[in-house]
Amino acid sequence: MSPGEKVKYISNWIKSYVDQMPNKAQSLVIGISGGIDSSVSSTLSAMTGLKTIVLTMPIKQKENQHDLSLKHQEWLTKKFKNVEAHTISLDKLFETFSSTLNKFDNEHGYANSRARLRMTTLYQVAAANKGIVVGTGNKVEDFGVGFYTKYGDGGVDISPIADCNKTEVWELGKELGILKEIIDAPPTDGLWDDGRTDEGQLGFNYSELEDAMSNPNSPHRVQYEKIRNQNLHKMEPIPVCKIPS
Repeated sequence: MSPGEKVKYISNWIKSYVDQMPNKAQSLVIGISGGIDSSVSSTLSAMTGLKTIVLTMPIKQKENQHDLSLKHQEWLTKKFKNVEAHTISLDKLFETFSSTLNKFDNEHGYANSRARLRMTTLYQVAAANKGIVVGTGNKVEDFGVGFYTKYGDGGVDISPIADCNKTEVWELGKELGILKEIIDAPPTDGLWDDGRTDEGQLGFNYSELEDAMSNPNSPHRVQYEKIRNQNLHKMEPIPVCKIPS
């Protein structure tokens, strides 16, 4: 499919999913981060014509990251009349959470907790608007290396771009006219005080990662499999203890 055909297909898929729900959702709720994945996913959601609620949820956010979120938010609301936008600061909530759990201090744990607080916020807004939560994960992160927070940004109702590689998402972004600043911005999960990038955390770039997923002879295959195996617990069903009959 061409990028234009993919755009139409995914947006129609979202609309069709909602139309076929036993109790049809009245809104789509999605968190935006200023990154390409959430920008594309929120735009595809808005294209359905359904009420689309976009949330920026800063938690000790780097200013340049939050600025991109706000710019995309403004771009969306100008382009689509069905988009409702809100900024919900979670700084105080996170401060209370981390101070309450100061006996269990752990940097990685707190990074994941930020993502889980955002997930909880999305579901509260969805409940108040009879909505469903739209995911923003791509194929590389969701089904390749498991680069997401379990029950955080992995906690969603539908995943419209989860069959698209990162390079495909960038192509969709260009097709949709997403702001060039967002397309050119280094991908980051926004969960760390030092502003580290996704590729910095993974140790190689997305084109190398995509090659490692499909090419057994890739020079990065061993590292890819190592990361994937560490994160398989996110991608596989929850282990259940089966009692013998």
